[in-house]
Parts: sequence; C-alpha cells; structure tokens
Amino acid sequence: MVAIGRSLLVFWLVLISAAFAQKPGQTRLPDGLNDSLVAHPGLVYAKVGERELQLDLWAPNGVREALPAILCLHGGGWFKGERGSMANLARALAARGYVTVTISYRLSGEAKFPAAIQDAKAAVRWLRAQAANHGIREGAIGVTGLSAGGHLAALLAGSGGVGELEGTGGNEDRSSAVQACVAMGAQADLETARIRDLSANPKDPFYRTFLGASQAEIPATYALASPRHHLDKADPPILFLTGELDDPSTHADETRADLQRLGIPTGLTILPGAPHAFLGQQAAFDLAVEACDRFFRTHLH
Repeated sequence: MVAIGRSLLVFWLVLISAAFAQKPGQTRLPDGLNDSLVAHPGLVYAKVGERELQLDLWAPNGVREALPAILCLHGGGWFKGERGSMANLARALAARGYVTVTISYRLSGEAKFPAAIQDAKAAVRWLRAQAANHGIREGAIGVTGLSAGGHLAALLAGSGGVGELEGTGGNEDRSSAVQACVAMGAQADLETARIRDLSANPKDPFYRTFLGASQAEIPATYALASPRHHLDKADPPILFLTGELDDPSTHADETRADLQRLGIPTGLTILPGAPHAFLGQQAAFDLAVEACDRFFRTHLH
C-alpha cells in the first residue's frame, strides 16, 4: 500500500510539472492576426453574491453577419489557472471566423463543485443574452478546454438540462446548451477505478479538493461531475483531443463508445509527441487549432 501511495504521488507530481512547464506565451500567432480582431477584455458575465466573474472576448474585425461562438475554458486541476492561458487559442480561432471568449470561473479553493460548471453554464447563457451586441448566432455555440477545462467542456456538453448544475449566475431565461465540444486532455468519466484510487490518496490535490472527498466517500458527487454519466441522445458532437504522451484515460474510449451507440458524432485526435499541456508547444498548438476549427466548422456552421 505504501508503494502504491508513493507511485500515485509521483504520478500527480509529474502531471503538475507537465501542466505548468509550458507557458502559453511560448506559442506565437501569425503576424498581423491580432490586428484583424476586435477585443473586449474584462466583461462581466455573471455575478454570484458580490463576486463578479469576467471574460475576454474576441471577434473578427469588420464582419457583418452573426458568427458561431466558442467558449474556451482554462485548466489547472480546478484549483489554479487563469483565463489568459487560453487567449492564444481564442485569438487563433477568432481569426478563423468565430466569436471567442475565455472566462474566469470559481476555482476549488474558493468554491467546490458544482461552482465551476455553474459558471461555465452562466457564460453560455450570457453569450446568448448578448448575441445581438456581439454578432453571435445563438444556436451555434461551441466549447473547448484543456485538462480541467477539458473536463468542464465535456461536462457542459453532456449535462444540458441538469438543474443541479445550472446555478444562478444570471440570464436564467436562456439555455446553457452547446452545439459542439472539443475536450482536450480531459477526464470524461470520474467513476472509474483509476480515479477511485487517485482520489483515495489523502494528498490528492485535484479530485478531493474539487469535489470535497474521495470517490469512495461521495460516489453520487463523482457521478454528478462525470460527463459520461449524463450522456443522452440530446447531446452535441464531442471530439476528444489529446497529446500522445498524455495518460490513455484522456482517450475517453468508453465515453466515445457510449456516444457512438447514441448516434452522436465523436472522435479522437492524438497529437504526435505532445504532452498533457500541449497548448504551450508551437507544433501541437498549431495542430490543435486546425483540429478545433475543422470540428467546429463542421458542426457549428
């Protein structure tokens, strides 16, 4: 048991190091790309008590027709990270014909699950409420995210109509459903034996912090937080995108099999030689932008 505990701790340390070794600033965007965009930083999209939640928005300059929107969710194990880490991805996608936003959401040190997913749903409702002001097609909203953000993206896609996850961040008269999802480096099933063992470690900084206890102690909470648990025929297409060097659990094999049985378009794209935090590496970043654009262009246009 001691050996198992040590191996789990080593796994987490390696994962944390990989997740933060590459900084998004190490990737470059094409010259002139930022000049082709209009930016709206620091917009308040929700208010929880006295807490204001903000997003940054980009859109192509001079476009007159309404465009699909893409919500970009940052990673950081649900307990750290900030929206700026997704700015390059959001800008790159905006330049390809989308309105994109990166959001700040409540981290687990401030508020445990379901706060983060409630914030993500509030952001989708805000996009619909503000569609006319920002040139957004209300019926064409996608979501993507990396790592913890990938999990939240998949959960957002799969949990339409789950009242416990909606929250009261504003615009409750609007739908929080999305029409396509690209989940990057994501855990799509929180009810696995692997996550049971990881969460059993008292030093686990991720699941226990995010959800409140181990899987064995609060299985119903893990089910509620699990994207796979909520899948049904009403769910949108979901692409899983991961680095070749990431844990195989990010391939979401069982979840994709469930989606296929439901007749929902899905797929897996593996970026060659890429780590968990692949958005910090130029070659992987460029491939990820292409994959996201191709998938969203198919399912949002």
